[in-house]
Amino acid sequence: MINTLELINPFNGEKFRELTYHSWQEVESLLITAGNSQQEWKHTEISERIQLVKDAMDYFHKNQKTIADDITRQMGKPITQSMSEVTGMIHRSDVCCTLAEDALKNITLTETDGLRRFIKREPLGVILDIAAWNYPLLIAVNVVVPAVLAGNSVAIKHSSLTPLCGKAFEDAFKFAGAPDGLVTSLIMEHQTTEQVIQSGLIQHLAFTGSVTGGRRVKTSVGSQFIETGLELGGKDPAYIREDANLDKVIPAVMDGVFYNAGQSCCAVERIYVHHTLFDTFLSRAIQYMNALNIGNPMEETTDLGPMAQLSGVETVIAQINHAEIKGADVHYYSGNVPEESHFLAPAILTNVNHQMDIMQEESFGPIVGIMPVQSDADAIKLMNDSPYGLTASVWTKDAEKAIEIGNQIETGTFYMNRCDVLDPALPWVGVKDSGKGCTLSTLGIQGMTRPKSYHLKLLN
Repeated sequence: MINTLELINPFNGEKFRELTYHSWQEVESLLITAGNSQQEWKHTEISERIQLVKDAMDYFHKNQKTIADDITRQMGKPITQSMSEVTGMIHRSDVCCTLAEDALKNITLTETDGLRRFIKREPLGVILDIAAWNYPLLIAVNVVVPAVLAGNSVAIKHSSLTPLCGKAFEDAFKFAGAPDGLVTSLIMEHQTTEQVIQSGLIQHLAFTGSVTGGRRVKTSVGSQFIETGLELGGKDPAYIREDANLDKVIPAVMDGVFYNAGQSCCAVERIYVHHTLFDTFLSRAIQYMNALNIGNPMEETTDLGPMAQLSGVETVIAQINHAEIKGADVHYYSGNVPEESHFLAPAILTNVNHQMDIMQEESFGPIVGIMPVQSDADAIKLMNDSPYGLTASVWTKDAEKAIEIGNQIETGTFYMNRCDVLDPALPWVGVKDSGKGCTLSTLGIQGMTRPKSYHLKLLN
């Protein structure tokens, strides 16, 4: 069994840190501590929980540069985007804090015939958060903060690419004065993770990752009566209607394609453009792509860094090759791309169709397929022709028409004139192969609880 986890910088291939995997005995002890901590934490007042979370976020604020540097070294995100991830996570946490009291308050029913009835929201217990690497703080915070606010403890099993981010959460809550074990980072191999799921020491499992990974998690859960939330992949479409303002649409949509090298579950991966705008849109989209600055992610002028994994590079190349064989045209980035193996030239593909992988399978990289459509009806049909349903966007001046289209799209989040963004006051949820359950908003906080009914008969 491998005892150490080596962290490799995808920009230069250098090992910059080595961590030791926790043994099962260590993990078991940490989870027991987490359970004991939760038994005390669940009796705290909401105000105390909110203050603890705010104090933990102060740690991230004080250590923003160090944490951002770690993100960039672990998975290659440009440093300016890593810095933004820290501030974005703090904002997301602050919104959850403002929602917590209302989300967790008792539901009181009308008192009749000497009966007093109310519903209390009880915390679930120990939450296992299996977090992904592509937005290592923003993904983890979706579970950690709502869980703590709801009275739970959290064990974070972060991706093997970004384990330092799990440790950052543990350090932040220790800094804030949290009880021992309230938020714990676990460095675990797959076998140990499966043991945790089967152990009876956790009461809720939150997983963010691929559809394949989600299916493995469901198999591991098996007959265990564990609540499970799955945030999986996406193949998110954008539809550019004929009344769209291209001056505003182009930078927003293409940023949704290329931000974080396209390594986002809600990145724009398919674009449908009304045929009257297609040529203009394509020309300007290519101009946008060619203006990107690709290079060292530690430099503030870099827009697009290396991909986090070689397997991701191979997936994108395979999709491009498959599309070319079937007749697609590939418009590659015209500038210089570093020769390091984790770098990939971004590309826009045209003459594509839904028999090509690039329009059906998640790419998770800096490529996009663009198709002309004749009408709203054509766009709706194509947008829904996908096994995924995380987000979808329509770009138009007509809000009523956008809502009409949105009502017909099979998606968890529907946007008008924006994309690849998350509002923490709204639930983050997918349909079809994009997952089950939701995080954030009052619903996501409530999802970290179970209802407990109080049925009291008053006697004279």
